[in-house]
Amino acid sequence: MQYRATIHQYAGGHDMKILRMAGRAAAFGGALAALAFTSTVALADGPQATSTAAQHAGFAAGSADLAGVHRHLHHALNCLVGPDGEGFDAAPGNPCAASGGAIPQTSDAAKKGTLEKAAAQARAALASNDLDAVKKAASDIQEMLK
Repeated sequence: MQYRATIHQYAGGHDMKILRMAGRAAAFGGALAALAFTSTVALADGPQATSTAAQHAGFAAGSADLAGVHRHLHHALNCLVGPDGEGFDAAPGNPCAASGGAIPQTSDAAKKGTLEKAAAQARAALASNDLDAVKKAASDIQEMLK
């Protein structure tokens, strides 16, 4: 009987070791899948941020006063550059907080160039107090992003 108990303990220990290893492998695989899914989702939000930036550039172009134009144009800029980008300012609001910035999420060089040009135009327009010029810039940015 003692011999059987020893074998049983050994087999039980071996089985537990295999189960622990399988559990670790499953946890690692799950974490890897979650990471891959997260990266895909983040990259998929680039077009959403671009669309939202275009929408807010349109809101800016249609605003009646300079404060409204600047506010919506800054929303567009925030969607383009993301929280770590040049000119980002959370104070006027960030409608792309959940989707991030379009520029950092875009890998296509031509598309990224267009987005960067739109962001540069938005930064220049935000520095201006000429209502008509800022509204024109906002309209141009909207067209660039379509």
